[in-house]
Amino acid sequence: MFQSIEHNGSLEESYQSVTKQLASLLEGESNQIANLANAAALLNQFLDNVNWVGFYLYQPQDQELVLGPFQGLPACIRIPMGKGVCGTSASERKTTRVGDVTQFPGHIACDAASCSEIVIPIIKNDQLIGVLDIDSPHYHRFTPEEESYLESFVQTLQTYI
Repeated sequence: MFQSIEHNGSLEESYQSVTKQLASLLEGESNQIANLANAAALLNQFLDNVNWVGFYLYQPQDQELVLGPFQGLPACIRIPMGKGVCGTSASERKTTRVGDVTQFPGHIACDAASCSEIVIPIIKNDQLIGVLDIDSPHYHRFTPEEESYLESFVQTLQTYI
C-alpha cells in the first residue's frame, strides 16, 4: 500500500526521497502505461503549485506526441513534433523550462490557468519514448535546481519503461 509522505528536508533531500519512492513503486512492474500513471500520480502529490503533471508519448509513424497518463484537467491529445513546449523539447531532445508560457513562440494552451511549464524528454537506448510535462499556475515556478532533480526523476523512470 502506498502512503503519501510529507517531505520536510531540503529540496535535494525531498527529490531524492520521491525518486526512491518512484523506484519502489515501479519495481517489478513492466507495463509502461501503469508505470507512467503511477509516476504522474506520485509527482502530482509531491509537487506544490502545479496544475498538470503527465506524459506525452512519441508516435514515430505520425511524427507526433500523443497524450499518455496524467493528473489534471483534460488535455490536448496530439502535439506535432517541434510545436509547443512539448513538441520542441521532444524534437530537440532536451529539457525546456519556460517561466512565462505567453512568451514561448507557438505555445499550445491546453489549460488557460497554466503560466509556466517544464518538459523533460524521456529517452531510452537513444530512442525518444515521450516527454514528462508539468504545468504550473504560477509564473517562473520551476528553478534550474528543480530542473536537475526532475531530470534525475526521469532517469530513474526510464529504467522501468
